[in-house]
Amino acid sequence: MDPVRITRGNSPLVLSSPHTGTFVPDDIRAKLNDEGQRLRDTDWHIEELYAGLIPDATCVQATFHRYVIDANRDPSGQSLYPGQTTTGLVPLTTFDNTPIWREGDEPNAAEVARRTAQFHAPYHAALAAELARVKAIHGYAVLYDCHSIRSVIPWLFEGTLPDFNIGTDGGRTCDPRIEAAAHAGTQATRRTEVLNGRFRGGWTTRHYGQPSQGIHAIQMELAQASHLASEEPPFALSEAKCTILRPQLTDILTRILHAAAEAARHAPQH
Repeated sequence: MDPVRITRGNSPLVLSSPHTGTFVPDDIRAKLNDEGQRLRDTDWHIEELYAGLIPDATCVQATFHRYVIDANRDPSGQSLYPGQTTTGLVPLTTFDNTPIWREGDEPNAAEVARRTAQFHAPYHAALAAELARVKAIHGYAVLYDCHSIRSVIPWLFEGTLPDFNIGTDGGRTCDPRIEAAAHAGTQATRRTEVLNGRFRGGWTTRHYGQPSQGIHAIQMELAQASHLASEEPPFALSEAKCTILRPQLTDILTRILHAAAEAARHAPQH
C-alpha cells in the first residue's frame, strides 16, 4: 500500500492527516501484542469529518498507522515536549502507557530507520510537494494539520481535554492574523477550547510553519468526544455530533483562509 493518499485541489489550503491511517504491514502487526493490535490511538474518522468542508482543498493522508511510525514526530527522534510525557517516533506504549509490542519484539534502531525511509519520508515528501505546488499558485500556503485524541488520558494530561486545541507553537508557525482567526472561530462555537495548551503543534506544524516564507501552519487537535459515539471500541462516528461539528469546522477553516489572504496582501514584497 502506498504510504500516502493525496487528493489535490488548487486552493491555498492543505489538510494533512498523519494519524488517520490504519494500515499495518503483516510483519509489523505480528509483533504487536493484543493491545497494540487494537490500534486504540488512531485519529478515528478525521478524514470523514473534514471531507468536503472547504472546496478545492488538498488532502494529504498517511495510510499507515502511527504504531508503524509516527508521521508527526521529528525523524531524528528528538522529543516534541521535553520534560513532558509523550510517545516517540515509533511508540512503545499507548497513550495510557500500556506496552503495545510483544516482549522482545520492540523495534530496534535499524528497524526504526527502515520504517522512517519506507513510511515517514515519503509522507513528508508528498506533503512538502503539495505545499510548494499551492504556494506556487497563490504565493502562500496554509497547512492545517488535522488530529483527534481521546478526551481523557491521565498519562498525558490532567482532567478532560477541551474540544478544540489549537497549536501554533506559541505563534511561531503562522501569521498572527491566522492564529487569531482560528481562536476566534473556536470561541464562536461556545465549546471548550484552548490556544497552545497541552498540544501546541507537533513536528509537522513546527517543521513546515514558516510564515516569513509564506507557509502558515496550524494544528487542530479535537477531543474525540466531540465527534465519536464512544471513545472505546469500535470508535464509531456519531452522525448527530458531526451535524453540529462540521459547520463549526467549516467556519473555522473559512476564517483561517480569509486571514491568510489578508496576511498575504500585507506581506513584504521580495
